[in-house]
Amino acid sequence: MIGSGYTRWLLALASLALALPALAQGRGTLNCKIQENGESASGTISLLEGETEVARGTCGRPLSVPAGNYTAVLALDGALDGPEQRKPVTVAAGKGGEVSADFATGILEVKIQRKGRRAAGMAIIRRDGKQIGTLGSGVAAHLSEGTYEVVARYRKQEKRFEAVRVTRGERVSLDAAFE
Repeated sequence: MIGSGYTRWLLALASLALALPALAQGRGTLNCKIQENGESASGTISLLEGETEVARGTCGRPLSVPAGNYTAVLALDGALDGPEQRKPVTVAAGKGGEVSADFATGILEVKIQRKGRRAAGMAIIRRDGKQIGTLGSGVAAHLSEGTYEVVARYRKQEKRFEAVRVTRGERVSLDAAFE
């Protein structure tokens, strides 16, 4: 009994060892590179087959996936608006590939003051009528290049800034003064 079980185990192990190279040939690797304004940055990748996520990882680390055609969704870490870029990619069996994205961002800061002194408040950031996020007074955030609406709030008061333009590599500072 022990001998026949051991023999079966050895045969199963040998079959698996013979099958592994064939399985490996049906896979490839994909590296992703994220940049922010032309400089190296951190981000993530998600590979989609249709609408189904096949794999997810951190850029800078090779992602092993079955060979095939995918849509790579590359996302920049740390930007308030969560920018993504989608790119078609093909992963070939037994080969490596690379996909990259460069995100154009700027920095937005809203300073809230009451009677000439810094005050605690918040700013609501919107784009195309949709809320992107909020910032505390004096807190800077990276945002994708574009035009935003900003509403600064201090207690029950508001100051609106329409058509605030954030451009690649530039810093925009808004001063919201309340009485």
